Amino acid sequence: MAASARRRGRRPRRAARVLARAVFPSGAIDYSRAVRSLWLQEALTGAEDSPQLEGEEEADVCIVGGGFTGLWTAIRLKEHDPALDVALVEADVCGGGASGRNGGFVLSWWAKFGSLKKVCSGEDAVRLAHASAEAVDGIGAFCSEHRIDAHYRRDGWLWAATSEAQLGAWEETLETVAAYGHEPFERLSPEETARHAGESTHLGGVFEPTAATVQPALLARGLRRVGLERGVRIFEHSPVRKLERTRPPRVVAELGSVKADKVVLALNAWGAALPELRRAVVVIASDIVATAPAPERLEAIGWTDGSCISDSRMLVNYYRNTLDGRIVFGRGGGKLAFGGKIGTSFDGPSPRAAAVTESLRALYPSFRDVPVTHNWMGPIDRSQVGLPFFSRLGGREDILYGIGYSGNGVGPTFVGGRILASLALGLDDEWSRAGLVRDPAGTFPPEPLRYVGGRLVRSAVERKEAAEDRGGRADPATLFLANLAPAGLVPLKKDAGAATG
Repeated sequence: MAASARRRGRRPRRAARVLARAVFPSGAIDYSRAVRSLWLQEALTGAEDSPQLEGEEEADVCIVGGGFTGLWTAIRLKEHDPALDVALVEADVCGGGASGRNGGFVLSWWAKFGSLKKVCSGEDAVRLAHASAEAVDGIGAFCSEHRIDAHYRRDGWLWAATSEAQLGAWEETLETVAAYGHEPFERLSPEETARHAGESTHLGGVFEPTAATVQPALLARGLRRVGLERGVRIFEHSPVRKLERTRPPRVVAELGSVKADKVVLALNAWGAALPELRRAVVVIASDIVATAPAPERLEAIGWTDGSCISDSRMLVNYYRNTLDGRIVFGRGGGKLAFGGKIGTSFDGPSPRAAAVTESLRALYPSFRDVPVTHNWMGPIDRSQVGLPFFSRLGGREDILYGIGYSGNGVGPTFVGGRILASLALGLDDEWSRAGLVRDPAGTFPPEPLRYVGGRLVRSAVERKEAAEDRGGRADPATLFLANLAPAGLVPLKKDAGAATG
């Protein structure tokens, strides 16, 4: 039943028994005191917030979450049907979560093709990889069309090795993709790799031209503006407290609620608080530092384009420059959330800022004396296979979700928005039938085993990669534990001797 019909006085269906589920069980979050990323500090200057959700509202579709997934879904819904009443409820400000705290890499799924092939058919894996690559250009075109200055630069992605042990980490992926007749990556010599990266600390790599960088918070705020222009009703500073699984479902915030025919949960890592998703993802922090502007240093080393770079570690280092001459440098594999509970523990300054800065200066010695001016952290919703999945919560056709981007969401959320919009509209099309519309491919152990085991595995990965950085090799027990790590940003190069010692 459409919200417009209900407003004309039609009697709603009798509500089923209410099954309330807490979405943010940890209490109120004071976002006014949260540490904002460099991106959000820039994007929110002079910005005005949308109103809080107050009172009883109705809508055709209610989206919970104002990040990339929620905003792209809202925009796609209005493209399909401009008359559709779409409400979006955000706990902070749009882009205040992972969408405004990431590295700003706009990547495809070609590096994850092996995982795509495992969870989809080979044909569907190719189609989704192509769709994700087209999304990179689609985001650039959308920004141009709607005058969103998100600092979009389509200058490619360097998948690099920064130790001898990392060399060849990409080989299995390239061979698998080539078997399907595609070659999205260019092999680089050591000299070409160093020239792309600007430092000889990069020993080899492959290059994917179809990749870009953006200022992610500016992109999120631009999508918010377009959504508002198209009639999406956005409520900010409205943390959702529970989801009442009535028919129709009801989203309940602190001061108001929205009853909607369809609810789309676009919660990113915060979705791990839901019982059905708690074991489908593990929430782990990613930490980022940013230097002061030093454009003359970038000019000196020849890294002046908008390319982005990551190494081949499990605790991946990922980095890019900015238009004003900074290096923004991040590392995955930070603190773990117990039971999927995030609260405020991922909103503060990075507890690993010193270690991340040390890695930055080791890989970029030319920046050794350039001060770090910003640091922050954010949660990553890592799935077992490193890919997102989209489905119906508890089998309900009227409650949909997408989760599990695993650190690569800026580009793929463009695809995710299409998938969730098609599911919400009940369409039978290429998006609603996509291979990522599925239940989770594997689950993590229950707590406390997941938390304790996760810390043991992460510690083993740290020891393994520290040994490799020194040119050595970890002991067999460490290698065995490290090989239990789930998929990350890039496929992990397994140690062949780990199983036998």
